[in-house]
Amino acid sequence: MATFLYRLGLLAARRARVVIGAWVTALALAVAAYLAFGGTLVASFEISGTPTTDVTDELRDRFPDVGGASGQLVFASADGAALDEVDEAAIADLLDDAAAVDGVAAVVDPFDAAGTLEEQRGLLAEAQVQLADARTRLDAGQAQLDAARAQAEAAGQAAVAGPELDAQQAALDEGRAELDAQAAAAADGRALLDLGEDVAPVSEDRSAALGTIQFDDDPVDGRVLDALADVIAEHDVDGVHVERAGAAAEPPQMSVFGPGEVVGLLVAAVTLFVMLGTFVGAGLPLVNALVGIGTGLAGSLALSDVVEMNTVIPVLGLMLGLAVGIDYSLFILNRHRNQLRDGLDLHESIGRANGTSGNAVVFAGLTVVIALLALNVTGVSFLGLMGTVAAVCVLVAMGVAVTLTPALLALLGHRLTPAARPGRVRRPARPARPGRPASPSTPMSTRRAVVTLTAGLGALLVLAIPALDMRLGLPDGGSEPEDSDAYRTYALVRDEFGPGATGPLLVVADLGEPVADEDLVRTQVRVGEAIAGFDDVSGVAPAGVSADAQLLAFQVVPASAATSVETETLVDDLRSGSDALPGVTLGVAGTASANIDISQKLADVLPLYLAVVIGLSLLILVVVFRSVLVPVTATIGFLLSVLATFGGVTAIFQWGWLGDLFGIHAPGPVLSFMPILLVGILFGLAMDYQLFLVSGMREAYVHGVPARLAVRDGMRHGRVVVTAAAIIMISVFGGFVFSHSVMIQTIGFGLAFGVLVDAFVVRMLLVPAVMHLLGRHAWWLPRWLDRVLPDVDVEGARLARG
Repeated sequence: MATFLYRLGLLAARRARVVIGAWVTALALAVAAYLAFGGTLVASFEISGTPTTDVTDELRDRFPDVGGASGQLVFASADGAALDEVDEAAIADLLDDAAAVDGVAAVVDPFDAAGTLEEQRGLLAEAQVQLADARTRLDAGQAQLDAARAQAEAAGQAAVAGPELDAQQAALDEGRAELDAQAAAAADGRALLDLGEDVAPVSEDRSAALGTIQFDDDPVDGRVLDALADVIAEHDVDGVHVERAGAAAEPPQMSVFGPGEVVGLLVAAVTLFVMLGTFVGAGLPLVNALVGIGTGLAGSLALSDVVEMNTVIPVLGLMLGLAVGIDYSLFILNRHRNQLRDGLDLHESIGRANGTSGNAVVFAGLTVVIALLALNVTGVSFLGLMGTVAAVCVLVAMGVAVTLTPALLALLGHRLTPAARPGRVRRPARPARPGRPASPSTPMSTRRAVVTLTAGLGALLVLAIPALDMRLGLPDGGSEPEDSDAYRTYALVRDEFGPGATGPLLVVADLGEPVADEDLVRTQVRVGEAIAGFDDVSGVAPAGVSADAQLLAFQVVPASAATSVETETLVDDLRSGSDALPGVTLGVAGTASANIDISQKLADVLPLYLAVVIGLSLLILVVVFRSVLVPVTATIGFLLSVLATFGGVTAIFQWGWLGDLFGIHAPGPVLSFMPILLVGILFGLAMDYQLFLVSGMREAYVHGVPARLAVRDGMRHGRVVVTAAAIIMISVFGGFVFSHSVMIQTIGFGLAFGVLVDAFVVRMLLVPAVMHLLGRHAWWLPRWLDRVLPDVDVEGARLARG
C-alpha cells in the first residue's frame, strides 16, 4: 500500500492541474446533481417492528379514519383574556379552509367539540330529570296498584280483580325495567364523559383552544404543511396567536452552517497557522476539507428525493467531513513540510509523504468507515443511512487527502517552508530519517508511567460516574431553545392543558371478540375506567371503535411530560395490561410511545454494534501494527473514553450541569441515538490518533530503536500534529454545541468532549505509559500469526530502504 500511495502521490504531483481539474469537476457535478434532484428532508425518526408501529399499522387497517398522522393547531389569546365569539368565528373560518387543503382528512373545531360535549352533558342532565320524573310516576302508580290490591282483598274480590291487577303490575314492572336500562345507559354515558373531563379541547378559562387535524398520510408531505402554513398566514386572526403542534408543526430547520461552526473553523485556521507558520499552509487543509465535504455531502443529498433522509444527516456529514478532511490533509502536509526542511527533493518528498502519512490516513480512514457502515447492522434504517452518508464523506476526504493534497503541494512548491531553499539542507543533530526529528536519548521513567496511568484511569472513571444514571430518549419541544417556535408551542400547551397534553398517548384495547351494540358504551366505560386507574393518567377519552367492534381506541393524557420517567413507566404498565381487564390486550401508540420504543431499540442493539465495530477494527489494527497487545490496549482506552464521554453528556444534558453555559434550560433524557453514533465515530477517530502516534513508535522500533525509547521517539514525532489535529476536531465539533437544535448540540458536545478525552488523556498520556510498561512485549505476535498476516508496511519502511 505504501508503494502504491507513493506512486499515486508522484503522479498527482506531476499532473497537478489535471487532478485539481478533476476534483473541481466532481464538486460541480455533485452540487448540480443536488440542485437538480435533491428532495425534502424529514424531521421524524421511525423504526419498524416496534410495539408502536405494530399498533399504528393495526390502526391503519382497522380504523381508516385515523390511519394518517395527527396534528394540532393551538389558538391562544394574545392578552390572556377569554376567546370571544368573534375569535371563535374567525378560528372556525380558518379551520374550514384548513380542512380544504389537499392531504388533510379531517379537522375538529375545538369550540364545536366543546359545545358538543356540553350539549351531551345537558342532554344527559335533562334525561336524568326525566328519568327521575318517570320513576316518581312509576312509584305513584305502584302505590295506587298496591292500594287497589289491598282494597280488593279486603272486599273479598281478590280472585275477580287479581288478573287485571296482575296485568297492571306486569306493565309497571316492564316500565321499571325499561327505566332501569335507560338509567344505566345514562349513567354509562355520564361516566364516559366524566372520564374525558381533563381532555378538553378548550382551556378552563377559555383563553386557549386545541384544534385537531387528521392527515391522509404519515409522515405528512412537506407541501401539505406549506399549504397549511399559507392558510394560517392568510387568516391572521387578530389578537390570537396560532401555533402548530404534532404532525402539523413545521419541521425543524437544521442550520447546517451557523455562527458556531464559523468560530470553529476560525479556531481550526488559527491552529493550522500556528503549527505551519504560513497562511498558504494553513489554508490548504481547509480548502481540501471544503472540496471533500462539498463533493461527498452534495452527492449524497442528490439522492434525497428517492431515499428518505433525516435533517440530521447533512449536519453529521458536515461535522465528520470537515474534521477528518482537515486532519487527513494536515498529516500528509506536515510530513512533507518536515522532509522539505531536511532537504528532500520536492516531488520525492510529496511521494514519500503520501506513501507514509498517506498510508496511515488510508488505514485510519478505513477504520472510521467500517465503524460508520457498521451502523447498518443495527437494523435501524435512519441510523444506517446516517452512517452510510457520513462514510461516503469520509471516503471522499480520504481520496482528497491522497490525490488533491499532493497536487496542491506540487503547485505550492517551497512556499510551505519559506525558511528552506533548494540546496540549503538542515543538518540534524544525529542521523534521522527524512521528515523525522532525531530520536531522544532516554525513555520516560517507569515511576512516571505508573503515576500517569493511575491518575489517568482514576480521572476517566470519575468522569464516567454520571453515565450510570443515563436515560435515553428523543427531545420534544420543551428541550428546544426558548426563543424557538417549537418551545413556544410546547410551553403554551403545557401551561394551558397540562404537561401530558404535549405528548398524548393513543391506547388501543383488543377485546378478543366483537362487543354487542347494546353493550358498547358500558364496555367503553369499563375499559376506560381501568385505563384511568393506572398511575400518572390525567384523562381518558374515547377515540373510536373498529368496524367489527372488537377494538376500542382511547386518547390517554398522562399527568407528566412525554419525556418523563413517569410517562415511560405508564407506557410499560399499559402494555402489561390490567387485572381489571381479563382477556383484553392493550396496545400503545403516539409520539411519546414511539420515542420510548426507538430509545429501547437503540439501547438493545448497542452491544451488538459495539462488538461488530471493535471486532472488525481489531483485525485492522492487528494487521497494521503486527501486534496483539497494541490493538487490545487501544480498544480498552477507547472504551474508557466512551464511558467518560457518556458521563460528560449525561451531566450536561440530563443533569443540567453548566446548563447556562450551553443553553440547556430544560435537562432531559440523552438523545437516544447519540451513544451508538458516538461509539462508531469516536472509535474511528480514536484509532486515527492511535495509528498516527503508535505507528511512529513502531517505525522507530522496526528501524532498531529500543522499545521504550521508541515510545518517546513516536511521541516526539506525532504529538505536535496529533495535538493540532485534535484541537481542530474539537473546534469543528464544538462549533455545533451552540446550534439551535438540542439534537445537534448533544452530538456536537459528545464528539468534541470525546475527542478531548481520548486524544489528550488516553492517547497522549495513558497509551505511552502502557507502551512503556509493556516494553518490547508490546510488539509480541505469535509466529503463526506473523506468517499469516499481510505486510501492509504502514510505516513506509520499503520507501526508506528504496
